[in-house]
Amino acid sequence: MADTEKNPLETGDGETEMEEEEEYYPNYYTEEENMPQESKEDDPLAWRDSQEERKAKEEEGEEEGEEEEETVREETEEEAGAAQEGVAVGAHEEARVKPQGRTTPMTSLEGLTLADARLITSGISPKTRSDRESEHSLQSESSGSLSSQLELLGLDLGSLEGQPLGYPGRQPSGEPGEGRDQMPHEELGQERRDLEPEKERRRQEKRVSYFTEEKEKEFQPEASIPRDSLVATTTEDILFQKDDATRVYPLTMTWKFGWNSSLPVYYIRDENQRVLLYASAHTAVIYNVFKNNQHHLQGHLNVISCLCISEDRRWIATADQGPGCLIIIWDSFTGIPVHTIFDSCPEGQGIRAIAMTHDAKYLATISDAEIQRVCIWRWTLAAETPACSLDLPKEYGFQNYLTFNPTNNKELVSNSKTQVIYYMWYEEGSMLAHSAPLLTEKTFNKLVGRFSQSIFHLNLTQILSATMDGKLVVWDVHRPPPPAPASLCLPYIKPCKLVHMQKEGITVLTTVDSYIVTGDMKGNIKFYDCTLSLVNWYSHFNLSAIRTLSFSKTPATPPAEKSTYSTDCTLKGDVFTIRDFVIGTSAATVYHVKADETKLEKLFVEPKDAICAISCHPYQPLIAIGSFCGMIKVWDYEKKKYLFSRVFEKGLGVQSLTYNPEGAILGAGFTEGTVYILDAMSLENEAPEPFRYSRTCVTHISFSHDSNYMATADVNFTVAVYMVKVKNGHRVWEYLARLRSHHRSIRSLLFGVYLDSNEARLLSLGRDRLLIEYNLSKSYRDHLEVLDIHKTDQENHPTCMIWYPPLTKERFLLISTSGYKVKLFNATTKMCRKTLLGPVYGSPMEQIQLLPVRTALELQKRHLVFINRDKVGLQILPIDGNPHKTTAIVCHPSGVAGLALSYDGSYAFTAGGQDRSVAQWEINLCALEAAVSLGGEDLSPFYGLVAGGREGKFYRELEDYFYYSQLRSQGIDSMETRKVSEHICLSEVPSVMRAIGFYPSEEKIQDMFNEIKFSEYVDTGKTIDSVKLPDFLKIYLNHRPPFGNTLNGIQRSFDILGHTNSRGQKVIRREDFLKLLQTKGEHMTEEEMSDCFATLLGLRPEGWNSEPLAASCDRGSEIHFEEELPDEITAEIFATEILGFTISPDGTQDPAGGP
Repeated sequence: MADTEKNPLETGDGETEMEEEEEYYPNYYTEEENMPQESKEDDPLAWRDSQEERKAKEEEGEEEGEEEEETVREETEEEAGAAQEGVAVGAHEEARVKPQGRTTPMTSLEGLTLADARLITSGISPKTRSDRESEHSLQSESSGSLSSQLELLGLDLGSLEGQPLGYPGRQPSGEPGEGRDQMPHEELGQERRDLEPEKERRRQEKRVSYFTEEKEKEFQPEASIPRDSLVATTTEDILFQKDDATRVYPLTMTWKFGWNSSLPVYYIRDENQRVLLYASAHTAVIYNVFKNNQHHLQGHLNVISCLCISEDRRWIATADQGPGCLIIIWDSFTGIPVHTIFDSCPEGQGIRAIAMTHDAKYLATISDAEIQRVCIWRWTLAAETPACSLDLPKEYGFQNYLTFNPTNNKELVSNSKTQVIYYMWYEEGSMLAHSAPLLTEKTFNKLVGRFSQSIFHLNLTQILSATMDGKLVVWDVHRPPPPAPASLCLPYIKPCKLVHMQKEGITVLTTVDSYIVTGDMKGNIKFYDCTLSLVNWYSHFNLSAIRTLSFSKTPATPPAEKSTYSTDCTLKGDVFTIRDFVIGTSAATVYHVKADETKLEKLFVEPKDAICAISCHPYQPLIAIGSFCGMIKVWDYEKKKYLFSRVFEKGLGVQSLTYNPEGAILGAGFTEGTVYILDAMSLENEAPEPFRYSRTCVTHISFSHDSNYMATADVNFTVAVYMVKVKNGHRVWEYLARLRSHHRSIRSLLFGVYLDSNEARLLSLGRDRLLIEYNLSKSYRDHLEVLDIHKTDQENHPTCMIWYPPLTKERFLLISTSGYKVKLFNATTKMCRKTLLGPVYGSPMEQIQLLPVRTALELQKRHLVFINRDKVGLQILPIDGNPHKTTAIVCHPSGVAGLALSYDGSYAFTAGGQDRSVAQWEINLCALEAAVSLGGEDLSPFYGLVAGGREGKFYRELEDYFYYSQLRSQGIDSMETRKVSEHICLSEVPSVMRAIGFYPSEEKIQDMFNEIKFSEYVDTGKTIDSVKLPDFLKIYLNHRPPFGNTLNGIQRSFDILGHTNSRGQKVIRREDFLKLLQTKGEHMTEEEMSDCFATLLGLRPEGWNSEPLAASCDRGSEIHFEEELPDEITAEIFATEILGFTISPDGTQDPAGGP
C-alpha cells in the first residue's frame, strides 16, 4: 500500500537523482519571522491592533480627546505644506504614484464616502480617463481621482478614527464558516497612522504650511464623509439581491449561454448558496446555481484571456488580449470594479497569465507578446505602472501558467511547455530575480515530457512541475541567507527528482489543506500527501480530461457518526475528509462533488466547439443552439432552463439552424454538407434519411411562408431546393433541384410572396454582386429555373438582405452593402429606389432581421436588429441616414456568427462562433427612442454630419454652389432678369456634387436621378424634375463614401490593374492607362478624356465649359499625353499629380480635398 512504499522524494533505485553539494539551507521562513518588525503593509493584523490601542486611549478622558483633535488639525496643516514641497515621508512614500505625464483633475470632496477617503489616503484612488476609459463601461462607485487633492490637503486617517468601517474584519483562517473578508487596502494605509515618533518629529520640522486659514476651513474633511461606501459595507448576498429590473440601455445582456472551457471555473461561494465564476467571451459570469441567476462583469473590449481570484474569494482579477487590453479587479460581493489597469501592455497583445497573492495585495501578469514580460502590480495602491517587470528571453518558451507562493508573496513560479521559471521579487530594489534551469533528457536520463502546471510544495522548500507524460519534476529552492545582499547571492532552483506518478498526462496540479491534488487526461483526480504518497483517488466518475479543479473556501466538516466520508487507500484506512469542489472538463462540462457523500452532480454541459447556428421558435420562448461539436441544445430562454438536446455522430458539425414558420420542424445544415429535417420538440428525424446532396458546409437554410419549400446554400456557391409532397396521406420532404448560380459566396437566401398571388418566390444574394431570382413553378427534378439576374452594385459587394416592411405603398427589398450603405430595390422591377447611409460601427452590417411586433398598433413603427463583425445593434425604421436612429454594443469581440430574435421581439440572441457562447439581449425600444429625440428633429441630425455643421464653411459653400447652379442653368452671360428659387433641376445635381468634392459614377448619378424623380410617383403618379437644398443635402450625405475617397482604395485598383515595376511598385503604363479609360467600366470617349485631362492638368481654365452652351465652343489643340503624363503611373501620382488630391500624413486622402 501507499504508506508502506518508499518516499518518492528520497533517493531510490528507480529514479536517477542529480548529485548535490552540501550547502547551507537556512530556515527561510523562520528567519523571516524572527527579523525586526516589518512595515504594517506586510502585517495584516497590525491594523486591528492599532485600532484597539486607539480605542483604549479614547476612553482615558475628554482632555486627552481634545489633545487628539488639536493633533489632527496640526497634521492637516502640516500635510498641506508637505504636499507643496513634494516631501515624501515614511511608509506613505509607497502609496504616492508619480504623475504619468498628465494632469489629475481636482475633484470636489462633496459626496466622498468613508471608504473612498480610506482608499485615497491609502494610495488607492479611482481614476478618471477620457479616451479608452470612456468606452470602457464600468459601473464604478466613484469616477474621480482624488488622491492628489487629499495629499495636497493633508488629510490623515486620524481624522477618520471615529467613523465605523462597516465591513467585516479578517477572521482567523482554518475554522469552518469563517473567511478573510477584510479589504486588503485597509492594511496598506496603517503605516501613516503608526509612524514612529522620531520620524514624525523630523516630518514636522520640514513642513511649512502654504494654505491660508480660509482654505483649510473650506476643505474640512468632516463634511465630506456622508456615509460608508457599498464596497466597504456589503455582505456576500448583496450581489444577487440587487434589483436589475430597470433597464436604461436599448440593449442589455441578461444571460450568457456557454463558457470558455479553456479557462478555469472557480468555486467562490458555498454553504447556503453555490456560486461559480467563469469566463464567457469578454464577460466574466458569476452564476448562482441554486437561484439560477447570473451576474455579468462587463468591461472588457476583448475576449477574456485569463482570470484569478483571491484566497478569500472576495477579489476577482480578469485580463484580456487585444487592442486596448485591460486588467480589471472586481469586488465579487457587489460586482463593482474597484481598479482598472489600462496600460498593462503598451504593445497591445494583452495578458496571457495572471495570479494574485493569497492576501490579495499584489497581482502578477505575463504578457502575450513575442517577448513576454512579467509584471508585479501594487493594485491596492492604484498604481498605473508595475512595481517591477522582467522581459523573458524567447528561449524560455511561451509561459502560460503563473502562481504565487501561498505563504510568501515575493515568490512566484511559471512554466511553458518546455521551461519552468522561479522568481524572487526584491521589493526594496524593484528587482525581479529569476532562475530557469533547462531540463533535457540527459538531466535524469529519462524523457521528462511537456510541462502543464507548476506549484510550490507544501513543505515550502520545493517546487513541483507536472508534465503531460504523467510525471512530476521536483525542484529544490535554494534561497540565500537573509543577511546576504541580493546583488551578490540570488536564489535559484535546481532539479532534484523526477517522479513517475502515472501513465496519463497530468493536466491540473494544485494543493488543498494537506494534500497535493492532480487531474489528468483520463478524468482521474488523485490526492497525495506531502511525500507524494497516494492517499485517495476518484476514477469512477468517467470524466473527460480535467481542465480545472476549484475547492470550496470552507474547510471540510469533521467526520461524525452519520457522515459518509470514504476511507483513504492507506493501510490505516483513515477517514478521507476533503472540501467540496468543482470540476471543469475538456468536454465543457462542470460538475460539483460533495465530498462527504462522494456524490457527483452535473451542473451544466455546454458546447465545446464553435457556435454558429442559433434559431428562435416562431411562437414559443425556445432557442435552438448548434455547435461544431455536433450538439443541438434547446433552451427555454424565459425560465433559463435547459430542455433537451441531441448529439450527432462524430464529424457532423452544426453550421445552420432554422425553424419553419409553423414551428413544427427544425432544419439543420452541417459542416460536411448533410441536411437534416428534425422534429422541433424531440429533435428526432422528420425525414427517413438526411439529404446528402452537398459536399461542403451548408451555410443557409430558409423555409417558404407555407412550409412547402426549403432552400439551402453551401460554400460552393450552390443553391438547393427541397419540397413537400403528399404520399399516402403523409407530408414527405423530397429533393427538387440544385444549381451553382453564383461564383462567389452566397450572403443571403430569402423566400417571399408574389404581390399578385400567394406563390412562393426565392431569391439569393451573392458576394459577386448578383441578385438572382428563381422560378419555382417551372423547376423540376434536377433543374432549378432562373427567372432573373440583377447586379446590385458597381463597387461594393452586398452583405445581407431582407424584405422591407410595408411602411409605404411601394414594396422594397432591402440590401446592405460593404460600403456602409443600405439600398432599397423595388420588389418587382428591382430598380434601385433609394441609397441610404447605414449604421457605421467599425464594420458593415453582416446580418439583419426585422424585429417582430406584439400588437397591430406597432406595425407602423418598425425596427431592425443587425450584427456586424463584433457588435449587435438596433435601427429605427424608416431608414433615412439619421445616425441617431441607430445604436450598437460589442457582443462578441472575436466575431459574431449568428443572430436570432424572440417571437415577441423582446430579446435578441447573438452567437459568438469561436468564443463558444451565445448572449441574450433584452431590447428596450423606449431607451432608443429617447436617444433619437436628443439628436434633434428635421435636418438637425444631418447638419452634424458635415464639417462645421449648419454654420460651417462647408455648408455655406454648398449654398453658394446651389444658387450658382441656378445662374448656370439660366446662362452666365444672360442679361435677362434672374429667377431665383429653392430648386435646381436634375441635370445640375452631378455638377454640384462634384463641386463639393463628391465624384459619383454614372451609375450612381442614375440612382440619384431615380431617387429624386420617383420619390412621389407612388402617391401622386407624377415624376419630379427638381430638388430642394434640404433634400439635396440628404442625398449627398447618403450617397457619398462614409470615409471619403482614400488612397488605399485607389491603391487596391492599381494592385489589380497594374504590374510590378523594377522598384517593386504597382504601376500602370501610360498607354495601358489611357486604354483602360476608353475601354473598361464606364468608358470615356477620346473627346471626353481629352477635356478631362485638359482641365486636370491646367491646360484650360477651370470651368471653361461650365455652361451647357459651351459644349459647342472650340476645344483647342489636342493634348500631347506623352509630354503631360509619366511613362509609369502609380496610385500616388494618379491621386496627387493628376487628380490633385491632398494626401494626409497617414496615407489617406483628405475627404475635403479636391482637384
